[in-house]
Amino acid sequence: MSKPVYTPDLMQRLSKDFRLSEFVSSQTAARRGIVNTPPEAVVDRLELLCAHVLQPVRDRFGPVTVSSGYRSPELNVAVGGSPSSQHMRGEAADIEAPGVTNYALALWISENLAFDQLILEHYTPGVFASGWVHVSYRLGRLRRDVRTIGPGVNISGLKA
Repeated sequence: MSKPVYTPDLMQRLSKDFRLSEFVSSQTAARRGIVNTPPEAVVDRLELLCAHVLQPVRDRFGPVTVSSGYRSPELNVAVGGSPSSQHMRGEAADIEAPGVTNYALALWISENLAFDQLILEHYTPGVFASGWVHVSYRLGRLRRDVRTIGPGVNISGLKA
């Protein structure tokens, strides 16, 4: 007897305020006809990311926009992601909190939450909505690795 094929419910709650659909939606996937359906193990890891990082961010700052969550290997290539991207394993999300600078968001995460990697990406001081925050959570490996990508910001204020 064969094992039933796992079909995720996109309306599945990953936490109080997050649904799976927020993590699989991709304009690039839609334009290119790329299937971005996560396996069950990925959904389990997205639940951990939500429980330990994203829901606490939501509870503190209000709505959180996920601009990139799960990426199938094909989608990851299409968007130029790292071949070892934690997005492909359901361990990472790129986020913003409307009304909060991404620097302030990254700083709060660095000071208050457990995480594996935190990257303030393409933030420009003085440009309120610039950039985004990449954050990952990996059970059993929380390196608290803090970085910036892009010019214009000194990461020294972010200490893990």
